[in-house]
Amino acid sequence: MIFGKTKLELKVGFFVLIGIIILAFFVLSIGNMRTWAQGYRLNFIFNFVNGVKIGAPVRFAGVDVGEVKKIYFYYSEDEQKDKIKINCWLKKYVRIPVDSTIWVNTLGLLGEKYVEIMPGTEHGTYLAEDQDFVGVDPIPMHEVFRLGKNIADVMNETFKKIEKGEGTLGKLIFDETLYNELEAAVKHRQGTIGRFLYDDSIYKKVEELVQDADGLISDIRRHPWKLFWKTKEKKPKK
Repeated sequence: MIFGKTKLELKVGFFVLIGIIILAFFVLSIGNMRTWAQGYRLNFIFNFVNGVKIGAPVRFAGVDVGEVKKIYFYYSEDEQKDKIKINCWLKKYVRIPVDSTIWVNTLGLLGEKYVEIMPGTEHGTYLAEDQDFVGVDPIPMHEVFRLGKNIADVMNETFKKIEKGEGTLGKLIFDETLYNELEAAVKHRQGTIGRFLYDDSIYKKVEELVQDADGLISDIRRHPWKLFWKTKEKKPKK
């Protein structure tokens, strides 16, 4: 009986062990753990990271190629201020040109933060393992709100001036003097054009000028030497 009980316990333990191994495999796969994958690490330097967390994805030209492993502060002696260093793990086959652009991007307006890498064009030189690279800081939301508020304030002041009749646009909308002057100018233009179109005397004068010009041109064509002949002035008799 003892032997049979021990054999049953071994079978149960064996199946439990297999279940634990399968469960661990699925946990590692779902969690996107790269325990056995080969890769290398890079350090990206920022002044502001806008909420990037450990485990955030790293994308190269929009493709997931790694993840954020560590985030820590350090003091920059050159700039005399605190900086943020993001240590990222990347797949081994990913090679980043030295002129690439790196910044913190967002999935949607308020979505997950991740590190985006836009590849450069200098494919002869790539970032080496554990190399530091300075990224482009994201714009803080309070700066965006402040800029929007400044634009709204300027527009509000502009509309107030327009309502008071100040400025060119305000005078154009609310100043009747300018409107009257424009109306008078239009009427004067209409009168001049109307007289030109409908006054027969002006039309006849224009027609006479055209006929004289045609006669002069025809005469020159028949006697072109007249262009070079100068009439002699008659001396007055004493």
